[in-house]
Amino acid sequence: MEDLEFICAGLNNNGKFPAEYTGRGDDISPEFIINNLSPNAVTLIVTLEDMSHPIKRFTHWVIWNIPAADKIPKAIPRGKSAVNLGNAVQGIGYGVHRYAGPKPPKGKTHKYCFTVYALDCTLNLKPFSTKRKVLNAASGHIIQKGEICGYFE
Repeated sequence: MEDLEFICAGLNNNGKFPAEYTGRGDDISPEFIINNLSPNAVTLIVTLEDMSHPIKRFTHWVIWNIPAADKIPKAIPRGKSAVNLGNAVQGIGYGVHRYAGPKPPKGKTHKYCFTVYALDCTLNLKPFSTKRKVLNAASGHIIQKGEICGYFE
């Protein structure tokens, strides 16, 4: 599997999360710019996980079947299906059918990671699927993967 190189607008790897992407700000998903997307990529998956939560890799967001492109727009609307994004599907996490940005307990700093996966297929899953189910279905179809992490208090 090749590395997927991408930029998350306003977030440097291992930097501080911009407030607008957090549960204490506008709570909107950031824009992603993908630099080296394989021509064999058909769809993308994006996850946001809290790496410091007592439940390790606690899912804040999972969205799949994003049409492969070098840009994912910011502020993806709530809902099971993101019509403006080729009917990409938002599943079950802390944000049910929506992005739910970082919001650790007051006074605590947590590490959060976005992971973008490029797949050679489209996944046929219900919107009530969890990250685990999505990644299990994607197994064997992931051709690229990249991660950007940040911290928020």
